[in-house]
Amino acid sequence: MEQLLTANVATNLYWFGRYLERIEATLLEVVYHFDKIIDIDKDSGKDFYKKIGIDIEYENARDFLNEAIFGEHNSNIYELMASARENAIISRLNMDTEAFGSVIELADLLKHSNHSSFYIDCRFIDYILSLISEIWGELTRRQKRNNSDYFIRLGKLVEKVDFHLRLGKDKEFSLVVMEEIDKIVKILAPDAKFKPHDENDSYDEILTSINAKINKIIVEA
Repeated sequence: MEQLLTANVATNLYWFGRYLERIEATLLEVVYHFDKIIDIDKDSGKDFYKKIGIDIEYENARDFLNEAIFGEHNSNIYELMASARENAIISRLNMDTEAFGSVIELADLLKHSNHSSFYIDCRFIDYILSLISEIWGELTRRQKRNNSDYFIRLGKLVEKVDFHLRLGKDKEFSLVVMEEIDKIVKILAPDAKFKPHDENDSYDEILTSINAKINKIIVEA
């Protein structure tokens, strides 16, 4: 029997996928720029965050890690994980039980680490990344995909495209990911017809098109 989802649950599954991918992608960039701050360019972290629309200040590489995890901006990892946790709670009946437990574990880890005496280093970030990898694994281990799995996957892929383009990287990778997005959209909304993308499309055109697809299939969920 086909899994039925309300629009609210579908939306929360989608945004859960987006937030978890955003956390993972951000942390990978943070580790990369942490090394650059130490060895090459002290402002490397500022340049990265400026590309995603955020101005940050830090004194040194360790302070940069603190800003990334708990800084007062809307892309700090603590707040992003709190949002992912809320999405998971709302849609928990449609999420793998072990994956849900791992999400709560990661959110609690960050909550308990949110104090000035906690020492943040790359080992801590690596541990967060390992927990995220476990969550993705738990979410994808089923042989038969449900609609809930597709909405989480959509969120992950859309965030991957968004993040990639915001950093000013090549469109070719984004277009490959878009092909996978379109395959999932076709499964969830087989009668929908959407304009294909090409390298001449701007960043805004690609994201506007993606959002139109997502809005349509969520409304019809």
